[in-house]
Amino acid sequence: MAVKQPGETISYIVTYLEMTARPATQIPPTPAGPLLALIRAEAPPAHYFLYLYRAVGAAFEWTDWLARGEDEVEAFLSDAGVELFTLFTDGWPGGFFVLDTREAGVCELAYFGLVPEARGRGLARWLLASAVHGGWDRPGVAKMTVNTNTLDHPRAITLYQWAGFAPVRREEETRTLTRPRQV
Repeated sequence: MAVKQPGETISYIVTYLEMTARPATQIPPTPAGPLLALIRAEAPPAHYFLYLYRAVGAAFEWTDWLARGEDEVEAFLSDAGVELFTLFTDGWPGGFFVLDTREAGVCELAYFGLVPEARGRGLARWLLASAVHGGWDRPGVAKMTVNTNTLDHPRAITLYQWAGFAPVRREEETRTLTRPRQV
């Protein structure tokens, strides 16, 4: 594998996935071990979303929201169709997800992930199942969507498929790196 440096442009593949029916499976039992709480943020400030976004996505080149103005972030977060949920594990933010129902009949799992210190602890399936069931609980939802790409965690697409999402299309994109990356 070659190491690409910040400023270099790389190609990656975005996979779009959909789920057109509520999964028949229930949310798995809460993982044993850490004290967990899943809390919906009420009117979260931009800096809180950006903290979670960086904490989860820095290693995966999540940079899009970092280039936007605070007003745009605030407008996104204050929209009634956007809900941010934080997973607290042993009292600290271990991950988050965002449900976006601004499009009629669709709930997009707009963001989902765990911070590095929470990965490998058996939390991802439980959190994803909670997000999926929460999405289907929104009024009028006929379809859930999510996308991932080859820069994300290598098991992301497998996890989404485990939850019931199916790939519907792929697109090639390019991005300028912000940190060194093996490709």
